[in-house]
Amino acid sequence: MSSLLSRGCYAVGLLGLGVGLAVGGPAMAADLVVGVSWSNFQEERWKTDEAAMKSVIEQMGAKYVSADAQSSSEKQIADIESLITRGANALIVLAWDSDAVLPGVAKAAAEGIPVVGYDRLIEQKGVFYLTFDNKEVGRMQAREVFKVQPKGNYVFIKGYAADPNADFLHAGQLEVLKPAIDKGDIKVVGEQYTDGWKPEVAQSNMEQILTANNNKVDAVVASNDGTAGGVVAALSAQGMAGIPVSGQDGDFAALNRVARGLQTVSVWKDARDLGKAAATIAIELAKGKKPSEIQGVITFKDGPKKVPMDAVLLKPVPIRKDNLDVVIKAGWVKKEVVCQGVTKDVPAACK
Repeated sequence: MSSLLSRGCYAVGLLGLGVGLAVGGPAMAADLVVGVSWSNFQEERWKTDEAAMKSVIEQMGAKYVSADAQSSSEKQIADIESLITRGANALIVLAWDSDAVLPGVAKAAAEGIPVVGYDRLIEQKGVFYLTFDNKEVGRMQAREVFKVQPKGNYVFIKGYAADPNADFLHAGQLEVLKPAIDKGDIKVVGEQYTDGWKPEVAQSNMEQILTANNNKVDAVVASNDGTAGGVVAALSAQGMAGIPVSGQDGDFAALNRVARGLQTVSVWKDARDLGKAAATIAIELAKGKKPSEIQGVITFKDGPKKVPMDAVLLKPVPIRKDNLDVVIKAGWVKKEVVCQGVTKDVPAACK
């Protein structure tokens, strides 16, 4: 995605949102405060998102304040209340547990403060949902693994059960693979959620599945790069490194695994684009723009509760061994990071 975008202007505008900085200069956002509640900021991914958010918020003349829930729903609710007390005119919330955070969201709504549900669905009327198209991410993961391994024993290492994205991803995966499953070409020999999206949990789950199946596993559809890392560790310990494994996020370690042939695909969701979009939308909502006036907005109602929500879904890009140059040319990651330790079957991007 970002490889197709000029970095001289904001990606959100080019993505068709129509809410880039051209709508107003710094003076228009003066005295506005954007509060961001992070679920678990220690995860590498979110630092990239934050930098992109802050760049837009500061250039629009607004103030950025934040809090880290440290993987605690109770702390996240307290954090949201604290951000409101600190004067937030709009909130961007990356939920640790999408249902558990609802009391905090209700507090913001009672104060008339718009809330952007960031990357993870907060299924509540009035919350603006911003993410990548997660069903399409799941489809991309499944398509790339299926291309390499159209038959055999498959394992699904799913995401965190408390995160609706886990089921969106799996639904997309099944859209692609169900015909082959029904036909009998694919046999599902293991399926597990991953508590907290933790790599070590994914590794343990994969180890148990390998043991239960006497290592007779031909492909693994893992739902993000962290879980993919755990899966690859489990496979490597059994001398099975190199069987098809999917992921997402464009984590640097995962892109290196793709280059080394240990991971088939990492579906790249350019966090810089998501962060910039969130900041711009939050400020526009804080200035009184109606959600329906945000260009590119759709009505999303695919959540578990089928609540209609205003949403913007950005488009992901599958990164394979043959197109690793996309993330390098986009400035997402340095070539030496992607290509470290690559000594055989060297991809074009590493030559």
